[in-house]
Parts: sequence; C-alpha cells; structure tokens
Amino acid sequence: MKRMVIFCMFFFCSTMVLTAASPRTVKYRQIHQKILQLETMVKDKDAELLHTPENPVERCLYTAVTCFKKGIQKLQPASSQESSQFTKAIRIVNKFTYRDPGKQCESTCDSYEKKTPKEFLKSFANLMQ
Repeated sequence: MKRMVIFCMFFFCSTMVLTAASPRTVKYRQIHQKILQLETMVKDKDAELLHTPENPVERCLYTAVTCFKKGIQKLQPASSQESSQFTKAIRIVNKFTYRDPGKQCESTCDSYEKKTPKEFLKSFANLMQ
C-alpha cells in the first residue's frame, strides 16, 4: 500500500513538472500582454514618430530589439490618469533581453521607417510572437 501511494505521488509530481510552462515562456507571454496593454494607453496623436523594425532577419534581431527598447523610452501615456499603470508596463517591457549572437547586421535603428507609437507597439508585439 505504501509503495502504491509513493508511486501515485511521484507520478502526479512528474506530470505537473512536465505540463508547467518554462519560466522564459511565461516571461515572454507577460511582456507580450504588457505591450498589448500599452497600445491602449499610449499617446498616439501629436506623438514622436519612432523607428519601427518590421520583419527583421534573424541576424538583425538584436538590433531590432535594441531599437524597440530605445523607442519604448520615448512613449508617453495618453492621459495622466493612466500614468502609474503605464510606467509599470514600461518597466516590465524593459526587462525583455535578447542575447547578441555576434553576427553583424547591416541595418541600424535609423534605417528603419518611422511610424506612430501604436504601429510601433504592434510591430513589437509581432516580434514577440
């Protein structure tokens, strides 16, 4: 009887470990949700246009992520009432990191087309997916 209980506990625990999402996946999902949340809070009219990488090639992902992180700092909330939520979302999105693969990319942030903050965030969300 003891062996059966121990086996059941072991089986249950191992099943739970296998079905749990990796911490990295959870982190990326959280960042993606915050980017979508920022789209509703960001000031889009009379806002600074931002360099927006779209569909970067694999060797240019580090450059694209760097451009997005620089652009995130320039975003402004649409209203002062959303300021604290906006700041918290920006802080979470800034935690996103991408390791430099060491490959050289010919494009720079300035080479990407400038777009509105909402289009900028949509492109960032697409990259995260």
